[in-house]
Amino acid sequence: MDRRLEFSSVINEAEKVVGYPVSFLNMRVILNDEIANILSYTKKLIEMKHPLVQTFSNLVFQNEQKTFGLIVLLMSKVAGLSGNFPESEYDRATDILHSQRVIAEVVEMIKTGHLMHTSLSNIDASTKNVLDINFGNKLALLYGDYLLAISSSELARLKNHHVQEIISSACMDLVESEFFGLRDLQNNPIPSKPLPEQKHIKIPHEFGVESLKFEDVLGNMKAEWTLRNILGSGSLLAKCCQCSLILADHEVFVPKLAYIFGRNLALAWQASSEKVQIKEETFNLVSAPVMLHLQHDPSLYIEIEKGLSDQKKVNYDLIRKVVMSGPGLDKTDQLKREFSDAALNVLDNFSDSGSKTVLINIMKAL
Repeated sequence: MDRRLEFSSVINEAEKVVGYPVSFLNMRVILNDEIANILSYTKKLIEMKHPLVQTFSNLVFQNEQKTFGLIVLLMSKVAGLSGNFPESEYDRATDILHSQRVIAEVVEMIKTGHLMHTSLSNIDASTKNVLDINFGNKLALLYGDYLLAISSSELARLKNHHVQEIISSACMDLVESEFFGLRDLQNNPIPSKPLPEQKHIKIPHEFGVESLKFEDVLGNMKAEWTLRNILGSGSLLAKCCQCSLILADHEVFVPKLAYIFGRNLALAWQASSEKVQIKEETFNLVSAPVMLHLQHDPSLYIEIEKGLSDQKKVNYDLIRKVVMSGPGLDKTDQLKREFSDAALNVLDNFSDSGSKTVLINIMKAL
């Protein structure tokens, strides 16, 4: 079976287990009456090829969209309910709290809102169609602000200060990810120059609200990739999994296990996606295959750093060819297995169940 079809099949099965199709939870909010009125202007965005159009396309059509909300609900089912809850507070068919479903929706809205905000296009003196580009930027900003405002409102209704604080810290990590390392003129990330000696640096778990530290990470390719993606997505999934089990009244160590699982799954998922993207027309210069190749061949950085002055100067075809002929793809596979194994080890702490089997199948399908 084709890998993408297999992955889609596993996701469909997972949605049946949690009793709720969460793949497009965020789209339910985006496409309500107020926001739908703005979509009448998207023709203009398509004509100018604004980045916001690609973001929408990825959300609607991308087969392997990271369904973080689904993972949160599966983790909730794996752990079960620890306290005694009134029947009005949970779904008897799935044993999932209504508040846990709120967390699943919130993680999707925050993730999508962040994607909208990163769809802004920088404008300078040489930019053509300035008014149209600026219009697209306003829409991207409004979409993102709207989703983040709704997510904040949903969190407030839970009336759990600890959960609000933890998820707010995940939003802080998302913001920090946009200021991490080097950037080109369009704010696209660029790897740091590889250090002559690559150190093995372990990024610590942060179960609370403290920010992650950057010391000694930049220039160490594996550590830089890891921290960049923890800030960019791993922290959000990890802390939402953690909060979901806090709401179920589990002892302190159980939500921490959920955090570790979510963080490692997000990193494994990211590595898997980037291995596929490097073979396609567009890819990210801070993707795992590129950064892990730089460990082996720092000379490739001469081509990459051309993007600091002008992204169009970078020969992406050359970089793809060099990376695919080197050890970057194999090292990315190793990276994915490392994080997948760490996530699977966490699941060993929970009893066997249908939801646990589905999570294992998702990791195998990556």
